[in-house]
Amino acid sequence: MTEPTDFNGKIIAEFRANGGTVGGPFAGADILLLHHTGARTGTARVSPLAYLRVGEGFAVFASKAGAQENPAWYHNLLAHPDTSVEVGTETIPVTARLAQPAERDVIWERQTRRAPHFAQYATKAAPRTIPVVVLDPVK
Repeated sequence: MTEPTDFNGKIIAEFRANGGTVGGPFAGADILLLHHTGARTGTARVSPLAYLRVGEGFAVFASKAGAQENPAWYHNLLAHPDTSVEVGTETIPVTARLAQPAERDVIWERQTRRAPHFAQYATKAAPRTIPVVVLDPVK
């Protein structure tokens, strides 16, 4: 059985080898690599995530494919919001913040129109509301 980290590792390697483009189930999707630090361990981690452009920043979605709990990267960002993302061939320093309800709803609606499977994640995750995290570039 393949471990999730092996799956992510292959996506990360493909992303970096192809200037931010990946194939397979993520072909055509906007993917970034989120760098984050373990909330409890302090371990540096990288997670490939779907994103949506929001102004100069990026919105990412703590969907965990509709699981009942938030993904580890979400908790890590709450503990350590100053981080970076790889988008294409660029590494961009960012600060993570939780989108507040009105902003979250607008971003979530845009994402579900672009990628309808996110609406399925929301149904599966209920009653959990999937958090939207905005990654604002540091100027």
